[in-house]
Amino acid sequence: MTTSIDLLKSYNLTVTPQRLEIVNVLSSYGHLNVDKLYALLKSTFPSISLATVYKNINTMIEKNFLSEVKLQNQKNVYELAKETHSHIMCIECEEILDISIDISSFFKEVTTKSNYNLTSSNIVFNGVCQKCQLL
Repeated sequence: MTTSIDLLKSYNLTVTPQRLEIVNVLSSYGHLNVDKLYALLKSTFPSISLATVYKNINTMIEKNFLSEVKLQNQKNVYELAKETHSHIMCIECEEILDISIDISSFFKEVTTKSNYNLTSSNIVFNGVCQKCQLL
């Protein structure tokens, strides 16, 4: 089983207590914006600064260890990098879930219509989750 230490090392990231806690928090909570991540890290590291959190996030994104999910009209959220996927967000409770869908035909159509060589996508679907529909 791969540990958080092994995982960080495999991405050529220096293992620090703060980075280990970022991995633990994101593993537990999934998608978090910087404010929520910072608040959770503060409980373990009371003296941690927001600048330190941003510095670690940016370094981990540069190494493709973290992914940034850009949300419309909200702060971006961060997650541990994994296989290519899209997201679905509830507009009521703001829960964000991963959703794996085949977007290859969509990529082909966009490529054909734009003549771009696409390298990535950031697709976020919005709707009302089942729990919120019942309220």
